[in-house]
Amino acid sequence: MLPRHHEPIVAIATAPGRGAVGIVRVSGQGLGALTEALCGRALRPREATYLPFRDADGQAIDQGLALYFPAPHSYTGEDVLELQAHGGPVVLQMLLARCLEAAAHIHPATAQPTLPGLRVAQPGEFTERAFLNDKIDLAQAEAIADLIDASTSAAARSASRSLSGAFSQEIHTLRDALIHLRMLVEATLDFPEEEIDFLRKADARGQLSKLEQTLAQVMQRARQGALLREGIKVVIAGQPNAGKSSLLNALAGAELAIVTPIAGTTRDKVQQTIQIEGVPLHVIDTAGLRESEDEVERIGIARAWDAIAGADAVLFLHDLTRCSTPEYQAADAAIAAAMAERLPASVPVIDVWNKCDCAPWDGSVDRPNHVRLSARTGEGLVPLRQQLLAVAGWQSAPEGVYIARQRHVQALQAVARHLDMAAGQLDSPGPALDLLAEELRLAQNALSEITGEFSSDDLLGVIFSSFCIGK
Repeated sequence: MLPRHHEPIVAIATAPGRGAVGIVRVSGQGLGALTEALCGRALRPREATYLPFRDADGQAIDQGLALYFPAPHSYTGEDVLELQAHGGPVVLQMLLARCLEAAAHIHPATAQPTLPGLRVAQPGEFTERAFLNDKIDLAQAEAIADLIDASTSAAARSASRSLSGAFSQEIHTLRDALIHLRMLVEATLDFPEEEIDFLRKADARGQLSKLEQTLAQVMQRARQGALLREGIKVVIAGQPNAGKSSLLNALAGAELAIVTPIAGTTRDKVQQTIQIEGVPLHVIDTAGLRESEDEVERIGIARAWDAIAGADAVLFLHDLTRCSTPEYQAADAAIAAAMAERLPASVPVIDVWNKCDCAPWDGSVDRPNHVRLSARTGEGLVPLRQQLLAVAGWQSAPEGVYIARQRHVQALQAVARHLDMAAGQLDSPGPALDLLAEELRLAQNALSEITGEFSSDDLLGVIFSSFCIGK
């Protein structure tokens, strides 16, 4: 019985639903007999051939293009057969079933199944084969999924840059420099009787400083890439009738939330993803925060506090037409205190003073993050968008940003911690070289987790299970 990663696999590679073209993809070793059964003839490598796809009785299921990519020059590194048919779901299911049927059929020349063990692929299994067969590394594999899932053009371009190997090349450059430094330290450990100070003469401290500087640059671009991919969750909060729903509609440019003069109109969360300079922002409108006897409204308020607790940034909306009254000020102060208890210090709260078209602004508010606007007229929306980008950590028009994930950022942060510990050892009067060598080894392992040179099967399972079937 073949190991799982060597079993031949088949799947519909196009999205569910109707379309002009649909693709059924097969990957494995020795697809010749299966190709003849389906296409009635052998295929020339990497040459599209228009022909009928035949069932077991030789009748045409459909007509389309067949392409054969022999190993190792294919997406997966194995033999790959692609059948491009009309994109009706019934036709594609018939082709998929025909592939499985033909694979199990006994070949008269060998008295063996045409393609033993052929099964339907798991999500991401074609790309997993490409990774396991060294066609791509793990960061490039993730970039494929990120390119498919990109919600903005900036995210798509950054994912394409990662797929081309730009991010991986940066990681390999860091790894090579780290390996060279490890070599110097290991040499010092292996030959302690030598009087020559290997580390001083080789400028090990200078090499480590340069490595830390390069790492900082890579981390900055990776953070920007992670922001492009994942965006941030922005929660609009405040008292009833402060204009939260109007602000959501203004940011989205559409009437998504119901707006009325009646307090407590919003009973549940309303979410919309918008983009600012290519950065996705997941904006959530919440129920007005107040004491209420209405059971439904109380549930909505509880959900609002849950959303605030999980926010990356909060827009705390204030009504300029009411903010001078003692009752309103007291309620705002209570909300601010409750937010301070629920939110980490790292989560920014932007004070938004709404309805500036209806009330004067005396400019007396002295807070680090605040914006004056009118959700009704749109005045002040541009500064608010820029403020959101600023608190998210976005740098305008960064050069060379590649898509990245939080796991990449966390791995780079781990590398930085180990290099910092290594620097502490080098700077100490009597450095413990064995500890220095260990910190450098751990730093290299953290780097290798990004590209998959050092990874667990559990990590691979999590990554590839998020792919679509057929990819």
